[in-house]
Amino acid sequence: MKKNILIAVFAFVSLSIFFACEEDGLDLSPLQVSENDFFKDESEMEAAVRGTYAKLTDFFWFNINSHNLGFTLLPGDDITTLGNAPFEAFFNLNSATGEIDYMYKKYYELVGRSNIILEKIETADASVYKNADLKKTHRGEALFLRGYAFFKLGNYFGTSPLINQRIKSIEGTTPSPSKDGELLDQAIKDFQEAATLLPASWSVENRGRVTANAANGMLGKALVYRGSIKKNGADFAAALVALNKVTAKLVANYGDNFSAKAENNDESLFEFQATEFGVDNVWLSNDYGGGVGSTSAYWGFYEDHWSMFGAPRFNATQKLIKTFEAGDPRLSVLVDSGTANIRKYVADDVKTSTGPGSANNPRILRHAEILLLKAEALLESGGSTLEAIKAVNEVRTRARNMVSGGKAPANYSETESDKAKIWTWITNERFMELAGEEGTRYLDLRRWHLAGKINLATWDFSSERPDVVWDAKKNVLYPIPLSELDYNKNMQQNAGY
Repeated sequence: MKKNILIAVFAFVSLSIFFACEEDGLDLSPLQVSENDFFKDESEMEAAVRGTYAKLTDFFWFNINSHNLGFTLLPGDDITTLGNAPFEAFFNLNSATGEIDYMYKKYYELVGRSNIILEKIETADASVYKNADLKKTHRGEALFLRGYAFFKLGNYFGTSPLINQRIKSIEGTTPSPSKDGELLDQAIKDFQEAATLLPASWSVENRGRVTANAANGMLGKALVYRGSIKKNGADFAAALVALNKVTAKLVANYGDNFSAKAENNDESLFEFQATEFGVDNVWLSNDYGGGVGSTSAYWGFYEDHWSMFGAPRFNATQKLIKTFEAGDPRLSVLVDSGTANIRKYVADDVKTSTGPGSANNPRILRHAEILLLKAEALLESGGSTLEAIKAVNEVRTRARNMVSGGKAPANYSETESDKAKIWTWITNERFMELAGEEGTRYLDLRRWHLAGKINLATWDFSSERPDVVWDAKKNVLYPIPLSELDYNKNMQQNAGY
């Protein structure tokens, strides 16, 4: 039996009350459980927390034949596709783009659910929680999930609203834009507090729930990102403190990080728990109810699955393939280098009952990235170049040891003192090690552009399309969706759109 954690579907209950025409009908009870009748004990709070995790499905599922993974995977120079995907060519990306509207709303739905949990924990009387540790843990989980949403919103939309309390008024539905960096600042605060509340580990039955390791890992990542964007050495130093608290380790086989048979392993800090809960119906959202809806992930764009219905597949770029040195065994895990077809996640996949759905977990944060973030933080904070190189070499050694007597990738010289050269080593290693995962590459390119280390306006995106044009005046952020601008007159469009 695969994991039975997290994907218990919980749709927050309706607050509507049925009123009959007759006067005595005014005293009828609600047709559904109302909010006032819920959140009364630990089991109901647990159901609400699991329902907040369930919102993660919206970022990874088939989505009724309209998956949105191009939003995260296509803007970088690691994954490419033919066709008219707006996140591949940039020039046709606009505020009416459907994927923009969808992802924006889903990030805020995750924020909204988290805010409700945080409010209910704050206002819970003594009868709700008998276990004080569970109360702390639930708060930590809600903060982590909200921090994850703010991290994404800050990097993709930049000026979208900061909503860190439950909306309770009409006025609250039309918030003003956030100021520069506020969303990332709030993500860092959420991860900081979550790290003090979450447990070190979970039972097997609860595997996949976030831990202090996951919170410290995401905290360190967010601080490195802010340090890049703000050119702030203190953030890199603070990132090191958080990253040094992470106690995970690399698994021997790099490929286990993308296999349905090796999920939640020692290297994994945070992954979406794709599974089959009840019936995995990829034509219904996980909020459908009754155990019928999608609880799986989707990788059909990597394997040219029939569910793509003729749409062009996502391939590795030639630039990525050529970055690997000869003999690096990670290349064959990532891609068929002869065809550029991606093998990550689909070489050892497990389909759910509906067909397009995959039970193979998307890995969101793993220890290899922690090591590379640590190397970057050391370099940018004036720390030991030796320790930075050792962290990179640890990732390369794992790769090399996948082959008996392997010689590639060779370790970098630990006596190197040229920081520009070491920075190139770190960034290339992130390119190869993390390719095609969680949209990491574009967010890396974006922050390094903002730091002035690269220039995306002249960057080689190695696209299968010949017409990619990245506009420095606007593409550093995605546009605020048209639906938000139409409804919220206090909101402003990002520059250039």
